[in-house]
Order: sequence, then C-alpha cells, then structure tokens
Amino acid sequence: MNSKTNKLLYKLSKLHPKYIDLSLDRLSKLLYKLGNPHLDLPKTIHIAGTNGKGSIQSFIRNILISNGYSCDAYISPHLSKFNERIVLNNRDVSTKKLYDTLKFVEKINDNNNITFFEITTAVAFVLFQRSNSEFLVLETGLGGRLDATNIIPKKLFSIITPISYDHEEYLGSTIKKITIEKLGIIKNSKNIIISKQKDEVEKFIRKKLSGSKNLYFYGNNFRISKLNKHKFDFKFSSKKKLVSKPKMNGLHQIENASVALAFSELMKDQNFDLSDKRIDKAIKNTAWPGRLEMLNYKNKKIILDGSHNIDGAKKLNEFLRSKKIRPVVLFGMINNKKIFNFLKIISDRISYLLALKIPNEKNAFTVNEIGKHCDKLSINYIRIKNINEALRNIRNSDQKYFLITGSLYLVGSIRKRFID
Repeated sequence: MNSKTNKLLYKLSKLHPKYIDLSLDRLSKLLYKLGNPHLDLPKTIHIAGTNGKGSIQSFIRNILISNGYSCDAYISPHLSKFNERIVLNNRDVSTKKLYDTLKFVEKINDNNNITFFEITTAVAFVLFQRSNSEFLVLETGLGGRLDATNIIPKKLFSIITPISYDHEEYLGSTIKKITIEKLGIIKNSKNIIISKQKDEVEKFIRKKLSGSKNLYFYGNNFRISKLNKHKFDFKFSSKKKLVSKPKMNGLHQIENASVALAFSELMKDQNFDLSDKRIDKAIKNTAWPGRLEMLNYKNKKIILDGSHNIDGAKKLNEFLRSKKIRPVVLFGMINNKKIFNFLKIISDRISYLLALKIPNEKNAFTVNEIGKHCDKLSINYIRIKNINEALRNIRNSDQKYFLITGSLYLVGSIRKRFID
C-alpha cells in the first residue's frame, strides 16, 4: 500500500476524537448521502462473536468460491496492510481502487464527525455494491448491536461464534450483557447459527431466542460425531456424512469448520448448488494467517497466534500442551487487555519470554509493564527494544520453538519478516 493511501487513512482516523464510539447515527447519515449502498449488497452472511470470526468467515468464503460463487468479505483487523480488510471476489482490494473510494467517501462526508471504522465501513459498502458479487461474508468489528456493519437491514445468515469476555468497557461487564450485544446482529436474518458456547451462554441464548425460527445450535442440530488426530466426521441432522480435516491448528478449528459445514448443509436445503466434494476440499485447504500458524525460519519453528483474550489463551495453552512444547515467547499486548490472566494461563508452557512494546501502538503495554507481570508469575524474561533485536534473539538461540502472541497487531508487524 502506498504512502498517500496511508496518509489518507491516518487523516480519516482523526475525524472523531475517539477511535471507538459505538453508534449507527453518524454512519446512517453518511450512507444516505452516498445513496444507501448498504441497501444493495450481495446476499450477506453476518458473523459476530468473541473468537473464531475470522476462521469461520474464511471457511465459508472458501466453500462458496470453491463451488463457483463470487464472494466478497469484510474483515478486521488486518495483519499487514489495510487492503486485507476488503476482499472483492476473493482478492484484497487493489490500492488504487481503495484510494479512489476513500477519496470519494471523504469528499461526501465533508469533514463531518465520524469514527475511522464507520467511514471505512462506508467505503467497504460502496465497493461491495459495485462488485456485483453473489455473496458477502461480513465480520463485525466490535460487538454487534451498534457495530457499523449492523446497519444493513437483512441477512441470509447470522452466525454467532463463541462468546467470552473482551472489550468490557464497550460491551458490558457481565457475560449476559456482552451476549446481548453480540446477538444484536440477528435482526431480520433468514437463518441463525449459534456456535459452540459455554453452558451459561448457551442457556441464556436459548432463553433469549426462544421461539425464533430457523435457529440452529451447535451440539443439537449439528455436531461432531467422531474426532481424532486424522479426521473428523460431521453429521447434520439426518444428512449425509462429510469427512474433512482442517489444516489449521487447534481443536477449536474443528468446531469452526463444523459451523461452516452446517452453513453448507442449510444452503443446500435452500437450493443453493454446493458439492460435498468441493466443500470437503475447501475445508481442507482453508488457511487463516496469524492463528496458530506455524512457519519455518532459520531452522526454527515459529508459531504465530494473535490471541489476546482469556479464551484465546486457553486454546493456545491447549495447543502447546498437545504438542508437548515450551517455546520462547515474543510477547506484546494492547494495554486494555487482561495481561496477567493471559500470561498466567500459558505460564507453564513458556521457556522464557521476550518482552516487546508493540511497534507503532501508543496504547500498548510497555516493556517494563510486561516485566512486572512476568515477575509476579515467576516467568523469566528479556527486555527487547524492537523487532530487529527480537529476530536476532531468535536466530542466535539454541531453542527450536518460538511463539509470537498477545496481539494480532504484533503478529502482523513481524509476520512479513518470516515470509519474505
């Protein structure tokens, strides 16, 4: 992405004093001036939840593309460059098209107060309207009820991924309040799929949505019938068995894949043409960078995982235990996250820790702040000034396994150094 696009994105980020200010009013006014592109979008699959949104959208997008459908996607955050957030028929938006649309929407907005996510969502809606694709997989940015993506009036599917504590300052201090915010996307949805949830959350959702039509719960209407390290068998009601093995790491990806398979079976029930063979191939070939992703680097094994909340830490810890490894951990985190609880969960699997303030993130924990939490947990650590120093430590270490975690921003800033 070129410098003038980055400068424009930075300029748009200054149109509102707060980076996050959940509301639909400002966006509604802008979209009206743009001709309401959100009323003319492809058939939409809307996804909200705490964890798993990116993986499920990737599974679903690959299933649709593999079966010959054109499909757009809206994703956040990005790993390396902003273009990744807007996918037009399975390709990141070009920098020229992105810049031209940003300039167009900036002009229409005319310096009115609006958050960065709201105005860039408006840009995405303009591009999705123009793309004429058949489907759109739409991820929420934060929450659901007041998330900018929730301004669209109707959805073919709404999918609720696992819900847990995160962003409590915006969504509420209890799991029930957070769940209500996430469930805000299901309005005017033809089908609703609820991923595997904690018992407390599932009971609350069942009560809240009692009487809703076309509502499908994980473990009831769809389930995993067999699981081992080689494959899993998926059964949807009395339908034909599909056998797949996601290449993405972690048992939770089995659950995410099963949600995408349930989506596929429901699509077939509604006369969309999907082949079992192509569905199976799409599941097997789906990759989602930065989520328990393993790379080779200078004879080392690098694990990239953007986990930053408690449930993410638990899944990460489960993966490390299953692999029986204790990696060196390069760690950085945004300072509104529960750093002590996160580190405590994985502390037994840490060989030692490289503490790094996330580059170009003013709201990240400092090296000294990370160190204080490591001291409390008796985690050995080294203070790292920058990514170059981190890479030198990795290259010169006798250790084989390294884990980069705590933030997708950290993973994104370093991942390109391992794949160049």
